[in-house]
Amino acid sequence: MFSKSKINEPGPKQADTSPAAMPTSSAAPATASGSASSGASEYKKPAAPKAKPPASLLSSDLHITGNVKTTGDIQVEGTVEGDIRAHLLTIGESATIKGEITADDVVINGRIVGRVRGLKVRLTSTARVEGDIIHKTIAIESGAHFEGSVQRQDDPLSPGKGAQKPIPTGAPAKIDG
Repeated sequence: MFSKSKINEPGPKQADTSPAAMPTSSAAPATASGSASSGASEYKKPAAPKAKPPASLLSSDLHITGNVKTTGDIQVEGTVEGDIRAHLLTIGESATIKGEITADDVVINGRIVGRVRGLKVRLTSTARVEGDIIHKTIAIESGAHFEGSVQRQDDPLSPGKGAQKPIPTGAPAKIDG
């Protein structure tokens, strides 16, 4: 009725389901065999989740004047004079951004002059930020420089919601460990 070799046949070969290839001795085995063959050839392993494309890289020799918007990920190593909107935004050590940043996740290794809005914001030890940070969660590593205010919001990505007052930092902050 079902043959193991047809179902578990290795390699790209698929069972032949053409009427000529099916047994004709009786209707029931032909149907069962046809179903097994058809099922084996049509069955495909559940596809793994679609591979996420790699982050777009704005190289260190690139200077952009204007806004950048994507639903994907961006890694900036160059200079951007304008606003950036992305899913995951990584600012490289050599990067400078002059404008507003809005992203679900923001990792800052370089310099930003402007407002930062993110669900998760991380300032690494090499970060230099001059502007306000509106966040849901924030992490500031030892050695990061930050001038501005910090404001926690449940939905920092939507502008205009002022749930809490910003906390002014006063003089430039340098966090040392």
